[in-house]
Amino acid sequence: MSEIHDFEKELDQSTKTWMVFDVLRDMDWHCRECEYTHTGITQIAGGAGIQGLQRGTKSRPGLVIDSGNHLCANCDKTTRHDRWQGNFTRSVPSSSMPKGFARRAVALLGSRDVVELTERPPNQLTVDHKLPQVRWNSTETNAQQNYSAMSDKEIRTHFQLLKKSNGSVSHNLLKSRACERCYKSGNRGTPFGIRFFYDGDGKWAPADKNDASGRVGCGWFDFAAWRDALNKKL
Repeated sequence: MSEIHDFEKELDQSTKTWMVFDVLRDMDWHCRECEYTHTGITQIAGGAGIQGLQRGTKSRPGLVIDSGNHLCANCDKTTRHDRWQGNFTRSVPSSSMPKGFARRAVALLGSRDVVELTERPPNQLTVDHKLPQVRWNSTETNAQQNYSAMSDKEIRTHFQLLKKSNGSVSHNLLKSRACERCYKSGNRGTPFGIRFFYDGDGKWAPADKNDASGRVGCGWFDFAAWRDALNKKL
């Protein structure tokens, strides 16, 4: 209980992150569609919500949160639910991407979302870290966030452009859910239900969850490389 008490002391109770934690702290399943409307967060899975609590900060650990689809008794729909296990994990704090770097990355990567190969204005694109933050160790964190010194080659290595939501589910959200499931279960993602891996198979091979070699071959990690390999096989 002292660990939970210490965690709560690190959270500012005037923030939206606290409001999300306040829902989850009973360790029951909670519906993303109807149980967080009071927070005013439009993307409850994002950095101010579930994902932010999972990755933690420099001053507090992350939460171990299960996610799954369940029938909600309140809205009578099968929706995405989350449940805090009551456990903590090491934090993977994020560093805000400078706007200048984001503009540079969008220009370098052709202002085109990698999934649909459609050129879009910058406000419709997410500069996506190919390797999800949950997989970063300290060395990888430094490499992924060395924005001021990153070369063009390093940008192409570490990033891809994904479409933001325009009324439909964003590709970034689809990837985040797949990576979340993979980290917990060891089952790698299958973009749009296509079970193809250009390296390895459907299992995360390394014993270490933060061994980045397990990413290679997954479509969500590098969608362009995955599509090229799939086209060659076809």
